Amino acid sequence: MKKLLVAGAIMASLAAGAVQAKEWKTVRFGIEGAYPPFSWTDESGELQGFDVDMANALCEQMQVKCELVAQDWDGIIPALLARKYDAIIAAMSITEERKRTVDFTGKYALVPNKFVTKKGTTLDLSKEGLKGKKVGVQIATTHDKYLTDNFGRDVSLVRYGNADEAYLDLKSGRIDYVFLDATAIEEGLLNKEGGDKFEFVGPSVTDEQWFGEGFGIAVRKQDQQLKNMLNQAIQDLRENGKYEEVNNKYFEYDVYGG
Repeated sequence: MKKLLVAGAIMASLAAGAVQAKEWKTVRFGIEGAYPPFSWTDESGELQGFDVDMANALCEQMQVKCELVAQDWDGIIPALLARKYDAIIAAMSITEERKRTVDFTGKYALVPNKFVTKKGTTLDLSKEGLKGKKVGVQIATTHDKYLTDNFGRDVSLVRYGNADEAYLDLKSGRIDYVFLDATAIEEGLLNKEGGDKFEFVGPSVTDEQWFGEGFGIAVRKQDQQLKNMLNQAIQDLRENGKYEEVNNKYFEYDVYGG
């Protein structure tokens, strides 16, 4: 009899959880706010950018209230697991390493990764070519891991809390290169005043082992209902033209990729 009662309690708990999972009335998105054009913080302290507009469009499509939470990059996954918010939309690459901790929707964007430097500087993307060179990366990113795994001690990595800090050191000559996704470099450096003194060098880097399948929205592993809702909403926005509308506000090409 006790076993039946326990089994009944478990079934009731699972049923309650299933009902609760479908009652998403508000979705809170963690956004970095320091990675233009995907996100930045304006002079009034408001979050702006592609990720911000996409989050709002997704919420509208899912018919839920949208809340945006600014979060520094190095704590963005721990804060998700601590339930500071429900999902991360922050130009985060879908990688096998991250999948061990969180789950992802399908991609919502795909951008190549590039090196940028002062005009007239060349790049030999090899251990010999990078030996002794200082390369700026954002800490705890796929760019950081790619260079660490492939070049190790042959390259001197300078890690920053956000991309703007890396650009400042590149301008001052304290580092030789910055390695980030190409769109962020365009928006954060090349398209700004003084950006004409810098240029992309070397190949586009898209190795799936490090950079995954594109940018996805991260959720806690137990929130499969939310992941399914977001996947459907991404597909709907692609089909109803809203994705294109948001895309064209920030990019001159389809950032969704092939």
